[in-house]
Amino acid sequence: MMKKIFLSLLLFISVGLSGCFLTNKASQMEKINSKQMANITSPFTTTYEVFLYSFHDSDGDGIGDINGLIEKLPYIKDLGFTSLWMMPIHPSPTYHKYDVKDYYDIDPQYGTLDDFKDLITKCNENNMKVIIDLVLNHTSVEHPWFQEAKSYLESLEDWQTPSAEECKYIDYYHFSKEFQTGYAQLGNSSYFYEARFWEGMPDLNLDNQLVKDEIRSIMEYWLDLGVSGFRLDAVTSYYTGNIEGNVSFLRWLNETGKEINEDCYFVGEAWTNQNEIAKLYESGIDSLFDFPFGNVDGIIHETTLKNIGVDAYVKKQMEAEEYYSSKNPNYINAPFYTNHDMARSAGYYAGDSEAKVKLSGALNLLMSGNVFVYYGEEIGMKGAGKDENKRAPMQWSSEENCLGPKDMDDFDMKYPPLNEQEKNAYSIYNYYKQAIHLRNAFPSIACGKTNIIDELSDQDCVVYQKTYEDETVYIIISLKDETNTIDLSSLEINELSGVLQTTEEKIELDNKILIIPSYGIAIFKK
Repeated sequence: MMKKIFLSLLLFISVGLSGCFLTNKASQMEKINSKQMANITSPFTTTYEVFLYSFHDSDGDGIGDINGLIEKLPYIKDLGFTSLWMMPIHPSPTYHKYDVKDYYDIDPQYGTLDDFKDLITKCNENNMKVIIDLVLNHTSVEHPWFQEAKSYLESLEDWQTPSAEECKYIDYYHFSKEFQTGYAQLGNSSYFYEARFWEGMPDLNLDNQLVKDEIRSIMEYWLDLGVSGFRLDAVTSYYTGNIEGNVSFLRWLNETGKEINEDCYFVGEAWTNQNEIAKLYESGIDSLFDFPFGNVDGIIHETTLKNIGVDAYVKKQMEAEEYYSSKNPNYINAPFYTNHDMARSAGYYAGDSEAKVKLSGALNLLMSGNVFVYYGEEIGMKGAGKDENKRAPMQWSSEENCLGPKDMDDFDMKYPPLNEQEKNAYSIYNYYKQAIHLRNAFPSIACGKTNIIDELSDQDCVVYQKTYEDETVYIIISLKDETNTIDLSSLEINELSGVLQTTEEKIELDNKILIIPSYGIAIFKK
């Protein structure tokens, strides 16, 4: 008689959703509660990216804030996330806050420093790390450094030569009497300043030792407050068109952060190709976002659409692991699928595509390294076009949401809000939750080296293993258009350890013969 060993999402819902299920040696469902999970969680993190403005409002002004995030920490922890990335939180004249006015404070829209300290305390109590955005390529034109330089230069007569002894801040930026590409005019003066992104964001002079001293003080301040590290914005733009300059600055930044706190973690935004990412790893930086796998043209999406084989998805991970580690043996990959600069993934698929939305999320979460998930992806939020649309309010319910950026277009979401998805055993939300808990339960998924089992793999179905320390897991992903039968007798396995299924069609094992539906994922521990 066929022995059915599978994860029942319906059971998963009914018993409280506080953990994931694994099959134990007696082939029975075992629920791993929060305390048990804490004991076996991977040393690498699963990080939730939060745009505070659109996340959760605690004071009724329609804008998300730190206290709103604190209120939702139980939700984030219950999903299984072990780290938070907070997009810029410093005072800024814009909604996105990537133009900083003060690196030592919290934007009043978001709360106070005391609120932030409270957040750190609450995260520590929940064994959750916090990283914040550190924007170093540029400041706001409203930053006092720039305002001082501007006032000084505007006060000079045309025949006068600027002096850094009179105003040190003129060397904090790149000023010129000649117009150059990427420069903007300084008020009504005869000077121009470098501002590659837009005129409201003047580029910093990162060669200036005084600027480096300021950066060191900023990092020390926030590390002392309890952050675990920093997400670095636009690392390929520190020195435009000069990768060696970017590598050199990242090396200094990484070494300086670790002088302050040896555990300081850096993850850099390098929206570029694999070769340049590999080159940047020579700096010694911990992590760089794995852009070749993310976005609508990335490997994850191409795999889900079957434009490339699922075996290629694994082989490309193996290639990247070898390539990046050759540049930095201690690198930690930073996989992601979407972020705040990209259209949300639910919009990548036309028609009834919920299974593809789920699968793509799993393909991200099964990768090694510190994985990042953008808020709202776990419920299949939609948003494309202008940046404001990509940063729409988290859909807690049909009523309980932030207002969102004022210039955001009016559009409907494709899938129900969280409060409805929580009740549906087969929702995107519950699929993500199960995937995250499985990732946490097996350190090999997050930390392991990837190796494909060629004799059992093809473009429609892949069997591969990941090994970390004394643990090895086998992962099987089937994208065949129909239920697939796979003979696993060559593997050292006895029973299923966990599954991810996109529908009610179950994954079954009968005497090492795996029966797996399309878009199904099965996990075995060696």
